Amino acid sequence: MILFTKLLLAHLIGDFILQPNKWVVDKEKKKEKSTYLYLHTALHLVLMLLFVAEADFIVYGIMLAVSHGIIDFLKLKFQKKKTKRIWFSIDQLLHLVMIFLIVLLYTNTSIDFQNIDNSIWILITGIILLTKPTSIIIKNIISIWTPESKNKEDNSLQNAGNYIGVLERLFVFCFIITNHFEAIGFLLAAKSIFRFGDLKEAKDRKLTEYVLIGTLLSFGIAILVGLLVELGTRIGLN
Repeated sequence: MILFTKLLLAHLIGDFILQPNKWVVDKEKKKEKSTYLYLHTALHLVLMLLFVAEADFIVYGIMLAVSHGIIDFLKLKFQKKKTKRIWFSIDQLLHLVMIFLIVLLYTNTSIDFQNIDNSIWILITGIILLTKPTSIIIKNIISIWTPESKNKEDNSLQNAGNYIGVLERLFVFCFIITNHFEAIGFLLAAKSIFRFGDLKEAKDRKLTEYVLIGTLLSFGIAILVGLLVELGTRIGLN
């Protein structure tokens, strides 16, 4: 675990702290012809070797640094202006995967999926359930009450409501399984404060009721799923 932490720290410093915007711009412009791409890769190697400080890790550090450079090259090669956000996520995910694999290889550790605790499956199922599936469920439940907006102009961010709903349910879920029930009240209060201005400006009772139903359903489902997951992990479902 400490090896993964050291390599992750090296990655964070190399990718975000010690990489000037000048390097990023030059790499995006010149791609594999950019000197900074190779300097960036070398910087990661130096940081990893410095943090791990083990002679046996040198070969593995070189492997990880080379993989880092290749991943960065692929991102620069295929990303477009409209897909930069997606490629950034893919890039960081691949870096984390490679760090994880190198740690397993260096420590000669294998993963036995048969020995994974059943509580992990319960936890993952609860998290997945609270994302898009619950959004669709709530949308179908309250669709019969969808108020007609008198103001056709919508200045809200695209799909912002869905993301807010997912995030609030995941927060509630975390609060439940970590036994911080009081935090749910603060979250609900915070959302009410932000929503109050919109509802007051709208002066639409139907919209207020619609938002209230959606919010209560979202929190209610998150609380129920959190309690069920906590119960399932305690009794150790087979």
